[in-house]
Amino acid sequence: MENPFRPTAGAAPPDLVGRGGVLDEFAYGLRIGSGAPGLLTIFTGARGIGKTVMLGAAEDLAIASGWAVISETATGGFLGRIGEAMRRLTDELGDGPAGRRVTAVSVAGFAVTTQLAPEEQVDWRVRGAALLRLLAQQGTGLVITVDEIHAADRTELSQLAADVQHFIRDGLPIGLIFAGLPAAVSDLLNEGVATFLRRADRIDLHAASIAEVERSFTETFQRAGKALGPDLARTASEATGGYPFLIQLVGYYLWQEAEKAPVSLGAAAVDRAITAARRRNERVVIEAALSTTSGRDRDFLHAMAEDPGASSTLDIGRRTGMRPNAVGNYRTRLLDAGLIEPAGHGLVGFAIPGLREYLARNPAG
Repeated sequence: MENPFRPTAGAAPPDLVGRGGVLDEFAYGLRIGSGAPGLLTIFTGARGIGKTVMLGAAEDLAIASGWAVISETATGGFLGRIGEAMRRLTDELGDGPAGRRVTAVSVAGFAVTTQLAPEEQVDWRVRGAALLRLLAQQGTGLVITVDEIHAADRTELSQLAADVQHFIRDGLPIGLIFAGLPAAVSDLLNEGVATFLRRADRIDLHAASIAEVERSFTETFQRAGKALGPDLARTASEATGGYPFLIQLVGYYLWQEAEKAPVSLGAAAVDRAITAARRRNERVVIEAALSTTSGRDRDFLHAMAEDPGASSTLDIGRRTGMRPNAVGNYRTRLLDAGLIEPAGHGLVGFAIPGLREYLARNPAG
């Protein structure tokens, strides 16, 4: 059996640990169709918490239910790319324009790559409505997923929300699922850019319980005939903090160690796996997140790292010499970047596991 763990952004894990029931409302919405609350959902959470994985799980569920899926990331021009995907889907389901030649078909059987004769531009909403009517005739619908909406162009996001709202009013079978960082998503919704989206189911993804991670590790290794004793399974699980990306990393390196072990994993092998996982988390998640911060951002973060737990913004101001308004500005910047999170009135904490320890080993200056 090959290593089932995939510690890569968005890759499907062997087990969605701690996510039981999260997609139940969405699955019910696929059954009853247009207007179901679960068909309008926003996933939020820290970096590496599994937002993209949940989008993928929703897409798989939609395809298994016979729905078409368009998957996008909210980089510039995403609305136009969704419109182009709609055109291709409409051509595949309908008669298609003269001069079309199909050159490729996706595994799901919906999306196609075509070469078209020149044609007039079709209004986005008209194009979407035509596709949804075709899908409705077949008893299915369309799910659009958009990742990283915290980076979305406000105009494009507003237009997408407005058009989807019209589709729902017309009783057309449409689902819309977003994912993004919590603070930035809250700002988007509070700005009124897309008021309609405030009615979406907002699902804040959190770390899984250590007990759930331990169960998953134990069962995954048992199915492959690899022994991982209860004490070591607990040690490995605690090292993840219930953080999905670290679950995948620790599992991945544990599996490598198990491939070398003749019978069962020992304590030294588990320690090596945990160390390797933490190092990769630092390179892939922590250092990448810090790469866009300013010197004063890092001063703020290093001031937080002096505390064993949540940090007071008053203490941060005292340690950095920042005035209260500057502390507030940098707090907002770091919240939007997904590096810190609110931890109570006047308190903030680190949003990424291992960030405090990394900063402590790499002091400012």
